[in-house]
Amino acid sequence: MRIFSIIVCVFLLSAICMAEETEYFDWKGSKLYSSGNYTGAMAYFNKAISQDQNYIDSWIHKGNAQRALKDYNESIASYNAVLQIDSKNAAAWSGIADAYTAMKDYANASAAAAKATEIDNSKGNWLREGNLLQEQEKYQDATTKYDAAIALDPKYREALYKKGVSLMVMSNFAEAQNQFNQAAESDPKMKQAYVAKGVALEASGRYVEAQQAFEKALEIDPSYSLALVNKMQLLLFMKKQNEAMKIFPNVF
Repeated sequence: MRIFSIIVCVFLLSAICMAEETEYFDWKGSKLYSSGNYTGAMAYFNKAISQDQNYIDSWIHKGNAQRALKDYNESIASYNAVLQIDSKNAAAWSGIADAYTAMKDYANASAAAAKATEIDNSKGNWLREGNLLQEQEKYQDATTKYDAAIALDPKYREALYKKGVSLMVMSNFAEAQNQFNQAAESDPKMKQAYVAKGVALEASGRYVEAQQAFEKALEIDPSYSLALVNKMQLLLFMKKQNEAMKIFPNVF
């Protein structure tokens, strides 16, 4: 009986030591990953996984490193290994979505992103879904996703802005202007919101207000090329060639 107890103790200690070693390999790999040494990090993540095939953290970290190395298909395989262990792992679904996005496979990215959102109802996940739908020119569907993000955070500037972009593409200029205004109220330094508002105003035939919007963006960043180009083109359209040509040297 005493010998059996000793054997059990040795076995338990060995298991504990192995678990600690696995965690060490994952920690070491994460340190290398943070420093940008993705290949070195991979070696340690593989060591951790060889110790414990069910160690989810290392599978996720390995997938992230593979994605950083632009080995997207292999990264998806690593994330899928996680889903074999835990089908509701939001990090794995997010990793798959990001890998497909990098490959510009927006349909598969959208499907994975939707899974991540089901598990993790965060504003960032809703925003990502909206952005992916926007990439596929599904603008109405995208606004629904942005609305879900805004419901969680009414001052979420990125979702407000991106919803405005979708509305503008759908020629809903009045509501787009409203979204850009809200985005700028949320972050008064959001120069792109003023430029987008200017474009919406210009499309509505409100040229003086559009010019004011472009000038507001330039107050924030006088060298902002997007605002400079839009203002110059508007001035040319308004037959204010002299004013437009003063901008020209700052653009080209």
